[in-house]
Amino acid sequence: MRVHYPRTPHLPWSPGAAADDVRTGDLSALVGAEVVVTEKLDGENTTLYADGLHARSLDSAHHPSRAWVKGLQGRIGGRIPDGWRICGENLFARHSIPYTDLESWFYGFSVWTDRDHCLDWDDTVRFLRRLGVPAPRVLWRGRFDERALRALKTDPDRQEGYVVRTVRGFPRAEFGERVAKWVRPHHVRTDTHWMHAAVVENGLGPAAALWSVRSGALPELPALAAALRIPELTCPPEELAESSARLDELGRSGDARLAGVLATALRTERRSSLAPRLAGPLGLPLARRVADLVGLHPGLHQPYPDEDRRAGLVRLSGAADLGVLHAVAAAAAPGEAEREQVAWSALYAEDAGLLDSSPQAPLTRLRAGLREALAGLDRDAADRCWAQTREAYALGRITTVETAEEAVAAAWRWRDGRFPRLLHLCGPSGSGKSAFAAALTGVDARISLDDLRAARGSRADQRDNAVVLREGLARLDAALAGPGADRTDADRPGADDRAGVPSAGPTVVWDATSLNRQQRSHVHAVARRRDALITQVVLVVDEEELLRRNAVRPHPVPAEVLTAQLYRFSPPYPGQAHRTWYVGAGGTVEDTAGTLDAEED
Repeated sequence: MRVHYPRTPHLPWSPGAAADDVRTGDLSALVGAEVVVTEKLDGENTTLYADGLHARSLDSAHHPSRAWVKGLQGRIGGRIPDGWRICGENLFARHSIPYTDLESWFYGFSVWTDRDHCLDWDDTVRFLRRLGVPAPRVLWRGRFDERALRALKTDPDRQEGYVVRTVRGFPRAEFGERVAKWVRPHHVRTDTHWMHAAVVENGLGPAAALWSVRSGALPELPALAAALRIPELTCPPEELAESSARLDELGRSGDARLAGVLATALRTERRSSLAPRLAGPLGLPLARRVADLVGLHPGLHQPYPDEDRRAGLVRLSGAADLGVLHAVAAAAAPGEAEREQVAWSALYAEDAGLLDSSPQAPLTRLRAGLREALAGLDRDAADRCWAQTREAYALGRITTVETAEEAVAAAWRWRDGRFPRLLHLCGPSGSGKSAFAAALTGVDARISLDDLRAARGSRADQRDNAVVLREGLARLDAALAGPGADRTDADRPGADDRAGVPSAGPTVVWDATSLNRQQRSHVHAVARRRDALITQVVLVVDEEELLRRNAVRPHPVPAEVLTAQLYRFSPPYPGQAHRTWYVGAGGTVEDTAGTLDAEED
């Protein structure tokens, strides 16, 4: 069934309302509600379905400006549930505003279910992103504040206006109360209607190549290189085509498809430098996933004991999407022997349900059931329970995912949170480890190897590193065994609003470069002996910024030392600790892995 998009009423202070436009005179439904304000784009209102599309008019005829969006619908239509619809703006043709830097020629602004219900805004953005469709830019978000909205500044030469809607979803019958718009004065500034003039394409920006891949289009290496701000990509086109086809066969779209394509294109790059370089154009979460795929995929080319393969694959699934990882490994396999290893691994993963990315996948169901069963538990305890549950499932101690009973039983002893916490910092000199540690609250002890060297005479003196390490590990062992039961979870680093739960066990920070797995293993061995929750904190900063910071540090390291650190740096993968936090150049946690409340790892 086709559905006409409702007319959006103008806000009382909208200057662009024409005589026949609808104005809202009652904002009471917005008062007190959380709202999101997005840029109003100057295009053609268009609705996409699983089996077709139409413009605002249900019987809209063909027009050259609609050809591209028809191609988009052909790529993503199969992933739109029956009876659902995506409403958005077709921006292929220039109307009154000439766009030069669009992320796509189609932006989605609402998603409607088969029950004619508009999704919550956050669910809308997630749904659209999985399809490969961007949403309009958010200009403001918060509790409805008329004064704040009236004070919003827009550029009338570049912006048509803005749209206000409630963050919470609503039925179609409430559309006129939940959505309103502000439009610039004298909006139409052309003498000829755009449909009766020659079609002039709006301009796309570099990021459009990324959204094109997300939506299922064939990747173009020069465009991807420009989007990633790197000189060139030299991946053989046939490898990229194979990877794309495998990802499509697995049903991967959105960020998962983009991550696989980029990992294939960048497969020969050094993993440790990729996440910092890609964080700008991609954002840290996606950049980190691409880098991990690059680092992990060669492992699937190697033989692995079949008796341990299922457990290994379950553990590996905590570090990467196994479907995407196998697609990358198969496309990049250097020979027939390696390709056979990937195929054999994929058979095991498929048999265990680990290639599935749907809500019915075993680990997804296990996580959802455990999250429901542990609702209200403090964050540290919940994450520890999830880590222990994953390991129990890998070892075959949990055999059913239909209910959470076995998972709850397997993690029962950690529910009360009575265990120590270790925050293990990891990153080259100048990446911000000490600054991050200094900003943490509720820490019982901070062990810095630099401080221990300074106490011996010079923090730059590396001659007694073995002695310093032994002293640091001894202090770590004592600190993790020490008191700390007098604080509540509200005092813990990373605590959220589920506070006030008594929580025994101290919190200790290990502050050292910890550049590789061997160095980290000594620390983790002590933490495991004390049954501590291990949180790996990875500092992700690019080389240029590290060099700049090092030059102005009170205690800069020699340039050749920093270069050597960058060469040796091998960041930990998710799953090598109970959970992982990724700290960006701004000094805040921008990504996590291994947390129970995350949508996905």
